Amino acid sequence: MSDFTLYQLIKTLHILSAMIILGTGFGTAFYLFVTNRSGCVPAQSVVSRWVCRADFWFTTPAVFFQFFSGLWLMNALNMPFSATWIWASLLLFFFTGACWLPVVVWQLKMRDIAKQSHDNGDTTPPQSYWDYARKWELAGYPAFLAVLGIVFLMVFKPM
Repeated sequence: MSDFTLYQLIKTLHILSAMIILGTGFGTAFYLFVTNRSGCVPAQSVVSRWVCRADFWFTTPAVFFQFFSGLWLMNALNMPFSATWIWASLLLFFFTGACWLPVVVWQLKMRDIAKQSHDNGDTTPPQSYWDYARKWELAGYPAFLAVLGIVFLMVFKPM
């Protein structure tokens, strides 16, 4: 184990954080997507609450770690910002963030509306819930594809 370096630790954690972003992002989106299709207000209330928690507990810290560990790894390898895969990854990272930040806000609103609907004994959430759900879904597709692009660039590092 004496060959284990700080670089290897940061790289391993960087890869794990990418897996958390991809896995948690896809997993929570899938569960909220199918729960919305179920039309079950109690399920929408519970799942939307846990999706919001998962984003704050797992995705958000992983995103911050991903960014800063990526910069650290670049520096450790003397990798220039001008490397095509680096600036392309950063563009996709910030694009993903531009999609993700509104998605988080919409998720919080969906959570609150679903809880209120459940507390009121409603059989379906009001139209505002579905408006947020539609925007949430439409912004989620390009963000997810961008994350896949970042993973591709991280693995293959095309120059």
